[in-house]
Amino acid sequence: MERWKVSQLTKLSSTTDLDTAYRISLSFAKNIGFKFFGFSTSYTSNTERLSAIRLNNYPSDWNAGYEIRKLAGIDPVVAHCFQSTMPILWTEELFDNTRCLWNELEQQGLQHGWSQAIHDEESDLCSILSLARSHCPVSAWELYENLGFSVFIGHHLHKLVALTLPKRLATPPIPELTLREIDVLKLAADGKTAYESARILSLSPRTINFHVQETIRKFGVSNKISAVIAAAKAGYLDRDAHR
Repeated sequence: MERWKVSQLTKLSSTTDLDTAYRISLSFAKNIGFKFFGFSTSYTSNTERLSAIRLNNYPSDWNAGYEIRKLAGIDPVVAHCFQSTMPILWTEELFDNTRCLWNELEQQGLQHGWSQAIHDEESDLCSILSLARSHCPVSAWELYENLGFSVFIGHHLHKLVALTLPKRLATPPIPELTLREIDVLKLAADGKTAYESARILSLSPRTINFHVQETIRKFGVSNKISAVIAAAKAGYLDRDAHR
């Protein structure tokens, strides 16, 4: 590996500031023949795939239009990267169903490029690193030759981005309900009063209310209606009275 590559990648690996790391990455991209460098990170659960972080030196007109028109939703490169970590070349054939997008890439000098994704299930994030230029297509050999560098750079930038974003809240565990509590909530969901439920289950209204209060406590809600809704979302009301 050339000395300058070793030097820049070593410098990058020791950098903890995202802006500095981006500038080093941009310089590296230019040194291997790419005018444009882009890096974006999105939450995978976001159906519109809006970026939490976007860093690039693309033309300002391209960036503005991409955001305003929400082109990430139809971008085949983004679609591929959300599904796979395999690198993808930007080709005219790839954009067959989005010709308008390909035409704009050509107008902005971004038509020859490739992208590589980093998937992070723990943080619910997907990062996409992209390299682009206008003067000549990217060959499969060139992609292969630079793939290791892009993976290294992508993972380092992703790590720095992940540190700047709020952590995904852990999904609270579903509380365990007793068979009797499930029966009581099912009757409540059917609109039965405590008195009516007591007669159906051969219990006292006081016992019915006790079970209702227990489900309220377990779900961490404030009233019976909220407990019924929580039980329905947890699937208790759609199955037989056992778990």
